[in-house]
Amino acid sequence: MAIIVRETPRLLMRSWQDSDLPAFAAINADPNVMKYFPAPLSRAESDTMAERIRALMQQQGWGFWAVEVKGGSPFIGFVGLASAGDDLPCSPCVEIGWRLAAEHWGQGYASEAANCALELAFNTLQLTEVVSFTAENNHPSRRVMARIGMTFSGETFEHPRLPPGHPLRKHVLYRKRRQTC
Repeated sequence: MAIIVRETPRLLMRSWQDSDLPAFAAINADPNVMKYFPAPLSRAESDTMAERIRALMQQQGWGFWAVEVKGGSPFIGFVGLASAGDDLPCSPCVEIGWRLAAEHWGQGYASEAANCALELAFNTLQLTEVVSFTAENNHPSRRVMARIGMTFSGETFEHPRLPPGHPLRKHVLYRKRRQTC
């Protein structure tokens, strides 16, 4: 399936290229970026993740797009949509997520690209709802969720892929529903 390319005023959301892999590995190895994940990823783990993302995009035409700054950085991370795992209490659902290089934080890129992804989710894919979740103490991602119009109604869950007692196990769930007339 042809991969849908998305553009915002400052960003290009595109299919992944082999040249993205070293920068993606650096993002995944950065302890600041991976602070709210179980651990930084090795180069092999990062490449495996990128291949999974690419394969899903080939199947669906959409997913976690590689993001570049127009006229600037050729790869700053990913933003997009994915089907959440069946082991999560919100499943079946489509989640929106992002992971950007730390040097690109605080510039509104995650919100800009996420709003573009939500527009596709609701207007092209005709989804009725998109969710996002993160570790309870991940306030930067929670701020992005609020900025893009997602709401937190107090829903939390223990992430089933993290062991009991893990400091990141408690997650918060945000939702956004398609607006209808």
